[in-house]
Amino acid sequence: MKNIVLLLALVATATVSAQKINWMSMEDALAAQANAPKKIIVDVYTTWCGPCKLLDRNTFSNKDVINFINENYYAVKFNGEGNEEVTYNDFTYTNPTFKANISRGRNGTHLFTEALKIRGYPSLVFFEDDGSLIQAVAGYKTPQQLEIYLKMIANGDYKKLTTAQSWQEYQDNFVSTFK
Repeated sequence: MKNIVLLLALVATATVSAQKINWMSMEDALAAQANAPKKIIVDVYTTWCGPCKLLDRNTFSNKDVINFINENYYAVKFNGEGNEEVTYNDFTYTNPTFKANISRGRNGTHLFTEALKIRGYPSLVFFEDDGSLIQAVAGYKTPQQLEIYLKMIANGDYKKLTTAQSWQEYQDNFVSTFK
């Protein structure tokens, strides 16, 4: 009996630790929307960014965040200084200033990053289920800080928040459930 309980505990632990966000490329997310419309969340990061690494370690590893994102979004990891080609709205974005031999530090900014008007890392960019841009949210967020954005955008409440006062009321009335 003890062996069965131990085995079940190990399987449960492995399942929880194996839970991850289903990251994909922007190209794959846009293609997936054609078959099954879902909003997109893009984590715009860089390799040198400390808060980006904290976001991965502390927020994107949170069980509630993982489950909510996987259920409600196509999740994209995008290096804001990387060399990946992105075709969005019939335009292919590249990074013409990318230098492959840079092993540490900053690289040239990707043109897709500029098109999204990203001014700092990390930034989370949300897209509608038809691929149209909703909004970027800059900075590191804890699971509880990210929760309000995830839920507000997933359920479309952001469309009703047209003033600073309505946004403040929304925040004041929001009840967090993420642990």
